Amino acid sequence: MPAEGGPAGNPPRGHNGGTVAVELPQSLEEVHSTISISYPGLFRRLFAFMGPAYLISVGYMDPGNWATDIEGGARFNYELIWVLFMSNLMAVLLQTLSARLGIVTGRDLAQACRDTYSRHVSSILWVLCEIAITACDLAEVIGTVVGLQLLFGLPPIYGLIVTAFDTFLFLAIQRLGMRKMEGAIVMLVATIGLCYLLEIIISQPQWGQVLRGFIPPLRSTAPYLFSSDTALYVAIGILGATVMPHNLYLHSALVQTRQVAQHREGVRQACRYNLIDSLVALNIAFFINAAILVMAGATFFQHPESWKNLGEIQLQDAHVLLKSLLGPLAGGAFAVALLASGQSSTVTGTLAGQVVMEGFVKFRMRPSVRRLATRLLAIAPALLAIWLAGEKSMMALLVLSQVVLSLQLPFAVVPLLQFTGEKRRMGEFVNPLWVRLLGWITVAIIIGLNGRLVWVQIADWIVSAGPYAIWIEATVLPITLALSLLLVWLMIAPWVAGRELAPAEPGVANIAAAVAAGLIEPLYRRIGVAVDNSLQDAITLRHAAGLARGHNAELVLIHVVEGVGGQFHGAYAADEERRSDQAYLEQLTQQLRKAGLKVRPILRFGNPAQELSRAIADEHIDLLVLGSHGHGVVGDRVFGETTATVRHAVHIPVLAVREPPP
Repeated sequence: MPAEGGPAGNPPRGHNGGTVAVELPQSLEEVHSTISISYPGLFRRLFAFMGPAYLISVGYMDPGNWATDIEGGARFNYELIWVLFMSNLMAVLLQTLSARLGIVTGRDLAQACRDTYSRHVSSILWVLCEIAITACDLAEVIGTVVGLQLLFGLPPIYGLIVTAFDTFLFLAIQRLGMRKMEGAIVMLVATIGLCYLLEIIISQPQWGQVLRGFIPPLRSTAPYLFSSDTALYVAIGILGATVMPHNLYLHSALVQTRQVAQHREGVRQACRYNLIDSLVALNIAFFINAAILVMAGATFFQHPESWKNLGEIQLQDAHVLLKSLLGPLAGGAFAVALLASGQSSTVTGTLAGQVVMEGFVKFRMRPSVRRLATRLLAIAPALLAIWLAGEKSMMALLVLSQVVLSLQLPFAVVPLLQFTGEKRRMGEFVNPLWVRLLGWITVAIIIGLNGRLVWVQIADWIVSAGPYAIWIEATVLPITLALSLLLVWLMIAPWVAGRELAPAEPGVANIAAAVAAGLIEPLYRRIGVAVDNSLQDAITLRHAAGLARGHNAELVLIHVVEGVGGQFHGAYAADEERRSDQAYLEQLTQQLRKAGLKVRPILRFGNPAQELSRAIADEHIDLLVLGSHGHGVVGDRVFGETTATVRHAVHIPVLAVREPPP
């Protein structure tokens, strides 16, 4: 019989292997388990599950894919379609395993890494993933900039400014709910698909050669499966653009937005429906990528005289060439699809950044701040490249960003295979032998191609550096060696730590016991109460008085005169506001003393947040109680917001109370 525990016989969801189930932080907490799947009909239930893979799929058709697909098709015709097809098969396998990890364990991939590895290893993996997210966002920035330029004639510099803020549109859509955001993404994906269906119809490719491109050629000399090292470089870029590492972290979190029943059949059903979701969405992404490559082969490879003098095809050049070779309709469809691609990909970068930051280092940041930080990190290299090398450098930057993604991929795939292959973690949903074999074959292909690329690239850098080669040898080689050793350690960790990886952090049962043992009640001797001469004070004092009686503490009533007189004249203010506030404070003190409370009033002048913070230090207050008006974002900007400012400025507990009006 299966062991006791969660839905699969494994430990309860959110549990790390002890005997007591403890609630742990949830992935994307604001949308966790917000979508119901309780529908009687098969198709309605399947429709409820559909969505996460479509959000993931936009990362498989972002502008970075366009760069590698256009480069591959223009230079090598249909030769690299098999690489695209192989990459898609890898993507389906890995994304399915990522979804399974999230459904069965209730932990996303980043959380699972933090639960399992040491803090240092988790931090390194987090940094590598942040680099990948920035590289992906760089591709989205460039695609959006070029799309704006092609459609509206907006210069790249101004386009960069627009892209710094356009992602907030999708953050606003996210506030409307997960399903509406998924619907918006599906609409953009449909737009891209329709545009490229039109491109294929107009370009009229040779379908016999297209089908032959699905068969990898065999050569007797290196690079064996490719016609040249350049083809290998582009192939690795296609791999990096197709199987994106941060999507593995994100998918394991997105599947947890569904209200999956926590029993064996409920989990099995969720795994089955998410497999269908992944198959449909990722194959749509494959057909769009294949359409881009086929269009480039049918148009640019067949007319090399139109672009060979350019050296390489920029996205801007592709638009102009399509317009001249196939007509204005093809050029317009290309520009619309490019802009839709850049916009649809921005939301996944935001969500992936949120997942990895919270999962690896337990650091939570507002999505808007997180998005702006990621976007600014991506804009910086794009701005530098445009400034130093002009607009023509953007295509090379796009291809490079996809190679960076490919190089980071093994550090996400290896832990994913380790975790989904652990019986203790996955229970009866552990990977069967054939899935493990396919997974490790995938890892071997990824590592083999990346190893070849790194070897060739470092050798080229050393040769081209001439007398400065020593600096490359002193920096790049040690970093490469260190990352290689880390990857080896990740692969052998189960055999070093035992057959299955053990959690690096204390079990949550032990943490819970330690927390419970530390429940020593604090003693508050002086409780500060912020009063503002309004009926809201009744609510604030109700809570403060209860605490004061329980602790036999003194209530210190603090009121700040914040009008013009108080701001400019301080204690010397003698206007009506000062007289009214002082009279109120004195009368309130008398009434509270009659009720048997120890009360001391304090009147201060100036900025409320600053004066409250200073009063807390001057009067040695142990606890501050203040009312929260609940103005909202706009109200805080108009009327001022004290609670958050004080809370961050002081080093004592702050109780903000708010009750609905009677």
